[in-house]
Amino acid sequence: MPGIAIFGVTGRMGQALLRALAEEDAPPLRLCGALASPQSTRLGQDAAGTGTPVGVVVTADPGPALRDAAVAVDFSVPECIAANAAACAAAGVPLLVGATGFAPEVRTALASAAARVAVLIAPNTSVGVAVVSRLVELAARALGPGYDVEISEAHHRMKRDAPSGTALALGEVVARARGTELAQVAVMDRRGGGVPRMGGDIGFSVLRAGDIVGEHTVTFAAAGERVEITHRATDRITFARGALRAAAWLSARPPGLYTMKDVLGLDQP
Repeated sequence: MPGIAIFGVTGRMGQALLRALAEEDAPPLRLCGALASPQSTRLGQDAAGTGTPVGVVVTADPGPALRDAAVAVDFSVPECIAANAAACAAAGVPLLVGATGFAPEVRTALASAAARVAVLIAPNTSVGVAVVSRLVELAARALGPGYDVEISEAHHRMKRDAPSGTALALGEVVARARGTELAQVAVMDRRGGGVPRMGGDIGFSVLRAGDIVGEHTVTFAAAGERVEITHRATDRITFARGALRAAAWLSARPPGLYTMKDVLGLDQP
């Protein structure tokens, strides 16, 4: 069975991936590497922590963790992504990046790694979110610029980046469908100003509270009607299942940059 290495195995998503791997209908992948930061208190311990042992210990060294891997997934922190991608490229291991909030130079590093191995960048690995993204694209094209667009998102209180990577990705989908760049039309803050909404703006609103797993709504509004496309996640297992499905698909791909749309064939006629 092909091996999978997990960067950020001790985090929320890392542990959700272990749960998903243990499901009866999980893709045929076996855990072969469990990685955390050099400062982690879990180094040398079984990757499952307090759960049923999985027989793989947590390490900070990507060398042995990637040795038997057919694919790797990264749900660590933005500061580690470039180094993790370089390690995967050196080992010849395809990489799925599910971590978000990374700087533009990290995307450059991922593009560099993609010249040697397959790299899938997924701000959200939920299959449902990938379908929502496609629906948003169709709506933006069909409804046209006469509809105001607002994107709202909600996550748990510990999430660091805001707006979320998924919200920004949805904004980019709308902007591309309208023939513009998100940076030119995004409105992140409406405090003060005393001016009405500008035509063509894509507004963002953010909520951080409690243990909300993830909610995203794209609203298209015009005089007389409103269209809303919403995705709500209630358990991180949905992201983990999507990530494993994507990882199994990615393990057989040639070098290049990929998205969840490629995994699901959503760009096909």
